[in-house]
This record gives sequence, C-alpha cells and structure tokens, in this order.
Amino acid sequence: MIFGRSERDKAPVEPVTLKILVAGGFGAGKTTLVGAVSEIRPLRTEELLTEAGRPVDDTSGVEGKHTTTVAMDFGRITLREDLVLYLFGTPGQQRFWFMWDELSEGALGAVVLADTRRLEDCFAAVDYFERLSIPFLVGVNCFEGAARYPADDVRQALDLDDDVPLMLCDARDRRSVKEVLIGVVQHAMAYGAERQKSVTT
Repeated sequence: MIFGRSERDKAPVEPVTLKILVAGGFGAGKTTLVGAVSEIRPLRTEELLTEAGRPVDDTSGVEGKHTTTVAMDFGRITLREDLVLYLFGTPGQQRFWFMWDELSEGALGAVVLADTRRLEDCFAAVDYFERLSIPFLVGVNCFEGAARYPADDVRQALDLDDDVPLMLCDARDRRSVKEVLIGVVQHAMAYGAERQKSVTT
C-alpha cells in the first residue's frame, strides 16, 4: 500500500520576495507605516531634528515631530506562505533624496503616503515614480484632527492618472496598512501584465 507524504514531509515552500518602497513627504507617516506592519523589528535610521537643520526642515503642520529618517526604514511582512514583501521607507526631506535612486533599484512598486495637511509634499514622490515608470499607489494617511476630503478631491489635487489607485488609510493600523500593500502589489502586477501585452502586440 502506498501512503501519501504527510504535511510535515512536504518540501518547504520557497517564498517569492518582492521589494516595495514607501515614499512621501516629511512627517507623512512612512516610518509609522513600516513599523505597524513589519513582522520583524524594523531597521530605522532616525535622527533628532536640530537647530542647525531648522532653516531647511519645514515642520509646519507637523510641529510635534522631533526626528527624521536620514537613510531608510526597513521592514518585512509575509502576505502568504509563498509571498514576502520587503519594505523600504525613503527619506522625506529633500536633502536626503539622493538615496531614492539606490532604494528604488529592483522595486516592484511603491506606496506614496500623502498627508492632506501638507499635500504638496508628496508631489515629488508622485513625479519621481511616474518618471521612472514604477507603478505606485497613493495612500492618504488620515491623521487625527486633520480635515477629511473625498478621495476624488485628493486625486484631482494631485493630478493623478485615472489608473493610479488611491486609498484612505491609517498608517498606525496593521490591517489598514496590509490592505494598502496588497493594493500596490495587485496594481504592480496588473501594470506589468499590461506593459508586457503592449510589447508583444
């Protein structure tokens, strides 16, 4: 009699690993987002804001923020047994934007985190990913006390193409962040399939 292999005898599944960037303006919640969802202790490169940086660090609207990311945030989340995401949070301040080119190498897609109190701060990230043809999703981080706007109004203010997804989210909430990450993976896969189709036709 031939017996089937037990579950524990099956060869382990080798997961596919994907790289996702988390970008946006200073104080938009990128570090918080990575920390909320990462299953490992996130790697953070935060430094205290100093008086020396005051002339270039615009903290209007985020006066309670006392640190800034100077290189990147890194985290990891397993979406399925066979799918693991590596998350790289980019620096939000202009003086650290030179890191973006390095971090974007090999990225499947990106989340542009937007803060409606400082919406113009995410324009640079939107322009960057559009220029490099990296598929991205805009996540509007709903801060407590901040004015809430309909998604269509935010889309219009950012002048987004119709095919760019936009979601309201809470960067502190694991479930909310997970939905955003699933959204960007789905968008990136559809974007890649569409580009492949246009090449072969």
